[in-house]
Amino acid sequence: MKQSDPNIDLLGRDFLSVANLAGDEIEAVLELGLAFKQGKLEPAAQRQIAVGQTLALVFDKASLRTRVSFEVAIRNLGGHAIYLAPGDIRMGEREPVKDVARTLSRMVQAVTARISSDAVMEELAQWASIPIVNAQTDREHPCQALADMLTVKEHKPALEGLKLGYIGDGFNVCQSLMLICALLGIDIAVASPPGYEPQPEILEKARALAHQSGVEVVNDPDIAARGADVLCADVWTSAGLEAEAAKRRQDFAGFQLDGKRLSIAKKDAIVLHCLPAHRGEEITDEVIEGPQSVVFDEAENRLWAQQALLALILGPPGERTAKRGK
Repeated sequence: MKQSDPNIDLLGRDFLSVANLAGDEIEAVLELGLAFKQGKLEPAAQRQIAVGQTLALVFDKASLRTRVSFEVAIRNLGGHAIYLAPGDIRMGEREPVKDVARTLSRMVQAVTARISSDAVMEELAQWASIPIVNAQTDREHPCQALADMLTVKEHKPALEGLKLGYIGDGFNVCQSLMLICALLGIDIAVASPPGYEPQPEILEKARALAHQSGVEVVNDPDIAARGADVLCADVWTSAGLEAEAAKRRQDFAGFQLDGKRLSIAKKDAIVLHCLPAHRGEEITDEVIEGPQSVVFDEAENRLWAQQALLALILGPPGERTAKRGK
């Protein structure tokens, strides 16, 4: 596999945050993802990209889309995955994070980690001599953001200049969307109830990256929806926050993406939701099953976006390299 732009080089790189990539690097991932999805790469050559390479999947939460998409992606590239369930490692409890990082670095070629703690994710990357991919922390969900943008790219003629309206909790999915929209020239309006807005430092970073677009945070969901090309909803209560569910249902009342709210977006607006969805809470069944929903395209695109990311990070035989800076 040869990269179309010789200036794009992701070999050996970590992907802990959307902001680890520049806008043109994100575009390269999206273009390669579309090429994989559309069958433009010869299957035998595709299976040589990661031949002989092993991806460790280190998870501390249950997963459907993330686990399946990464396992299929590395298999499609000729490699294979080892899944390490929440009780298998217990980083920081059973043994120090730095010991886990150095042990895995001797045995596998990359790690995809879904761990709540950003501090643990950063320590894992600090001590590992192989690429670390963030499959979700409390701060970001960068792989979801790649899949979302791949989905938008499929359904819209151009990304730059679009408006994305996000309605819901200013948590990890939202924060990665803010960063990726800023890098790709997409206006984003986030509507969250008071007290549930994105972290100020992420908002500041997104605004610093947004040279050709706007980043807005409001408490009125109609402002986010009005004139949007893309509407995105997410669960009101993320995994690990179940004890807050009753309070959150009260606080998020009025922040549902329903048919009325969809009607104030553009007529050709598309609807995203990263799933799993709580139908009747953050989104109605009418919307998620409606003609403007691309939610299951979005779910499938986790596979293609991540396959492209792994292909560029791992590289084919003869182009592999140790992690930068190690």
